[in-house]
Amino acid sequence: MSATDSGVIVAIDVGKVRVGVAASDPGRVLAFPVATVPAADLNAVVAHIQEREAVRVVVGLPRTLAGRSGPSVDMAQEYAAKLEPLIAPIPVELVDERLTTVLGEQALIGAGVAGRDRRAVIDQAAAVALLQGVLDGSR
Repeated sequence: MSATDSGVIVAIDVGKVRVGVAASDPGRVLAFPVATVPAADLNAVVAHIQEREAVRVVVGLPRTLAGRSGPSVDMAQEYAAKLEPLIAPIPVELVDERLTTVLGEQALIGAGVAGRDRRAVIDQAAAVALLQGVLDGSR
């Protein structure tokens, strides 16, 4: 395994209120939830990235099913632009995240997580779905 295909990847699902953070194992096989932090707390996200010694960060780009952009795409792009200088030289990449929230919610429902409790971790679950897609090569 070369240096380019090992090391922790951190994924970020950006929301208006909360940001979900997920990380891979160093071998890049599995994605797991890390935290949900207030969207305004960029320093908490930076701390999670540094704590895991991430070698790459992916930020979900929430295009519509038709591939269109909107305010959420702008928000994700702005978030990535603010994050990038804070973690340089770690690369930040925008990755299509269509349906990751749906997949995350389905996983939580399947695990028996109640509706009220799902709201607190849905962003983490979406970040996990995004990252697992990256790890599996589908994103």
